[in-house]
Amino acid sequence: MKPVFEYTKGMREKELHYCPGCTHGIIHRLVMETLDEKDQLGDAIGVAPVGCSIVSHQYMGVDMLEALHGRAPATASGIKRVHPNSPVFTYQGDGDLASIGTSEILHAAERGEKFTTIFVNNAIYGMTGGQMAPTTLVGQKATTCQDGRTVSQAGWPLRMSEIISQIDGAVYVERVTVSSPGDVRKAKKAIQRAFEVQEKKLGFSFVEVLSTCPTNWGLTPTKSIEWLRENMMEYYPVKQFKCPEEVK
Repeated sequence: MKPVFEYTKGMREKELHYCPGCTHGIIHRLVMETLDEKDQLGDAIGVAPVGCSIVSHQYMGVDMLEALHGRAPATASGIKRVHPNSPVFTYQGDGDLASIGTSEILHAAERGEKFTTIFVNNAIYGMTGGQMAPTTLVGQKATTCQDGRTVSQAGWPLRMSEIISQIDGAVYVERVTVSSPGDVRKAKKAIQRAFEVQEKKLGFSFVEVLSTCPTNWGLTPTKSIEWLRENMMEYYPVKQFKCPEEVK
């Protein structure tokens, strides 16, 4: 009988340290499944961020490097130029990519660097204790805005996919979520297309994944999914912003 589910070869058989309800593990698996199905696990090179997924190299069964905070795109640019035929990706959270690393990601996209970025947006700083991030929603509470984010004090949350999609060098930009089984399948399709863009050397590819942070949101895993769908998806619409004809 053909198995309907089995352990992904790209994931190391090690227990994840992520909090219950966190969707990092799902996203890790989708990236590794994609590379496994393309028979590229042995050639792939990932760059880990500073954040909750700082130890993602312990779980993803590919060669990985650790970048300084926010500098994963610069690191990946160098790696891809030295290894142009290897699939290269950065895996970054919103505190890493949309704050200290904003310049790095924008200029990597502007240069049309031919690697893929997986951007995990959970609207908060997770690893350091739940501080307000550039993506924290207006009214959302965090340890550094205990009454909720206000526009007058902190400005508007950054919509990174919309920003990246305006850059000519970014040829594939899509925002997805993994908040339901159907959404997980759609997210995997987006990740597959992103790596196909890279394989065809078309330019920079960017997939934003809306994620949860039950611990720092102060919600149960189930309630976190509900909050994401009711609040994050309204401000951060799930949408394909750019896609070249070659991978449609």
